[in-house]
Amino acid sequence: MAIPPSELNFENAVGYHHDRFPPASLDYGALIGPATRAADALARFDQMLKTTHNSAFLLAPLRQQEAVISSRMEGTVSTMDEILMYEAEYDEAEPNPSMVRSEIVETILYERALTTAQKELESGHKISEWLIRAMHARLLSFGRGASKSPGQYKSEQNYVVDRTKRTVLFVPISPEKLNDGMQNLIRFIDDEKCQILIRTAIAHIEFEALHPFKDGNGRLGRMIITLMMWHYGVLSAPHFYVSGYLEEEKDAYIDSMKAVSVSDDWTQWCIFFLGAVEKQAIKNLKIVEEIRFLYETMKGRFEKMLGTRWHLRALDFIFANPYFRNNSFTKESGIPGSTAFRFTRILAEENLLITLKEPSGRRPGLYGFEPLLKLVRV
Repeated sequence: MAIPPSELNFENAVGYHHDRFPPASLDYGALIGPATRAADALARFDQMLKTTHNSAFLLAPLRQQEAVISSRMEGTVSTMDEILMYEAEYDEAEPNPSMVRSEIVETILYERALTTAQKELESGHKISEWLIRAMHARLLSFGRGASKSPGQYKSEQNYVVDRTKRTVLFVPISPEKLNDGMQNLIRFIDDEKCQILIRTAIAHIEFEALHPFKDGNGRLGRMIITLMMWHYGVLSAPHFYVSGYLEEEKDAYIDSMKAVSVSDDWTQWCIFFLGAVEKQAIKNLKIVEEIRFLYETMKGRFEKMLGTRWHLRALDFIFANPYFRNNSFTKESGIPGSTAFRFTRILAEENLLITLKEPSGRRPGLYGFEPLLKLVRV
């Protein structure tokens, strides 16, 4: 339930930085080092992606991890296991709030909104107001968000609030000035005169300061980071997610953003953001290396245990679907049903799969690939 403005404390609230976007000047000398380190770390991460077999499927759990963390930053608490289990149970069906916790619905929708945006960019669309509103409509299409004007800009003033203290931290731009603000932002996003990582830093904080929607702004703003880096060529694939670091340093994240509106300190914000990208890239690279090492290790074990020409298909499917039911295993991997069931039994006997739900009648069993889950749980 929204807190009425009359019950909020505005004493130390910071207001939107009117007429100061884009920044008139930046201290590029101070930004050279952080930008270079961030670009180098991203390049190492991206090179790993390029040389990783079937990276889009192999790294699918990282997108679910990002959905969990980014949603958690907004107070939506779910776990990787819940999300992966939901995907295994209901596949591509629309999330049903009557069947699972609303927090799971919201996290699933984060992942699907990001995937939808990726497909639109791949089909030739640009990052635009239309795309941002479409992402928002997808993000809030079911559950609690459905009553918060999906895909529509705010019509009333909103606030960034510390709910535990009922204290207003930031007053975003007003609804009547929002259209001009969003048009300025889109022009800046597509202005290639500004180096892309610095442009991403500035675009992110401006989106959060505009806070254009009634709900979902934080999650959407973090999606735009990934999409900008990929769309403008820093990354070869949209698999870089920075919410982990921003959650760990949430106070510094908020303070750096507020300083832009308080004292026009865009440079310090950019330094913080570039440091976040560098550190998260290093951490993500480590996770990808661990996943790839596990994949290569399991490749030999699967061949030895399963001993047929299907072992690589089985391996790829299980890495992309750490939770699965046997009917999905058969349908999506292309492995014959009897062979898939035999594989599941062997892998469970070897303690590589844990049985979460035993087969019952016509209902196939539900299994989890614990070695990969240990690497990606948050």
